[in-house]
Amino acid sequence: MENRILDVDDLRVSFKTYVGEIQAVRGVSFHLDKGEVLAIVGESGCGKSVTAQTIMRLIPTPPSHIKEGSSVLFNGKHEITRMSDKAMEKLRGSEMGMIFQDPMTSLNPTMTIGAQITEGLIKHQNMSKKQANERAIEMLKLVGMSNPQGRIHQYPHELSGGMRQRVMIAISLACNPKLLIADEPTTALDVTIQAQILDLMKQIQHKTDTAIIIITHDLGVVADIAQRVIVMYAGKVVEEGTLEDIFYNSRHPYTWGLLRSVPRLDSDSKSELSPIPGSPPDLFAPPKGCSFAARCPYAMQVCKDNDPAHTPITDRHSAACWLLHPDAPKVNRPLEVGEQAHG
Repeated sequence: MENRILDVDDLRVSFKTYVGEIQAVRGVSFHLDKGEVLAIVGESGCGKSVTAQTIMRLIPTPPSHIKEGSSVLFNGKHEITRMSDKAMEKLRGSEMGMIFQDPMTSLNPTMTIGAQITEGLIKHQNMSKKQANERAIEMLKLVGMSNPQGRIHQYPHELSGGMRQRVMIAISLACNPKLLIADEPTTALDVTIQAQILDLMKQIQHKTDTAIIIITHDLGVVADIAQRVIVMYAGKVVEEGTLEDIFYNSRHPYTWGLLRSVPRLDSDSKSELSPIPGSPPDLFAPPKGCSFAARCPYAMQVCKDNDPAHTPITDRHSAACWLLHPDAPKVNRPLEVGEQAHG
């Protein structure tokens, strides 16, 4: 598969604490092709960010622990789970980039914007300071910053939230990485700036053909940028498919719940959202059956006793749900989910 940039297979990550082991990621598998945009969605605490940061090897070990048998193969040749810290340092920044959720805490307040962009260029690309400065100005132009020659001398606190996020994107893209991971890149921004940042990411992805993983709980962001979607719950992938599969033909009750809980612009202002009742399971001791069974209105006894395997729906769409078993009772997708997807 020469187009394959990332292969994640049976990734399991735990955190050892004084009260026990938290099984944060429990057997996650997916792939990413060159130039593709993949969204990973789910509630807070479902394992999205842990998965992303494990791919970048940014989670300290200990307390985290990547379980035996987990595999993260980058570009067909780098087994991330077994690489040394020194080898990972060379890979991060040069071939893999990451945009973090809050640029104010991710940027160094004591360094100018220019110094933070040129740092990686000098280290990974062996550029002179002059070449790196020229590249930094070029990157700030690419991300739509006005007066880039002046901006490189400014500090993060002198910029707005949207500008800081643009700087984060410039830093992550400066060395032309093959993979860009964006962890909730628009959460702290107002809707106007959020739209600008998403447009910017789409333009850059089109120009550079960088593969992107976007981590989010916002299905509006997903609809705007992604080509494929992974839905995570309690540390597992419960459904995956193309954007159209997830929005128009989703088959897992958890995905239906996510779609029903999205506010709609065309609905009556008095209409209420439909939140998913209950809370996610305790990952100190995950349930033996389907993790969503306690919150699922369609749960059967088999759901509580046995964890469902993924059932293929098409060659690119699958879901882990006992309702897809041939002997399961027929359950129609809730009407309002279809309306939400088309709304």
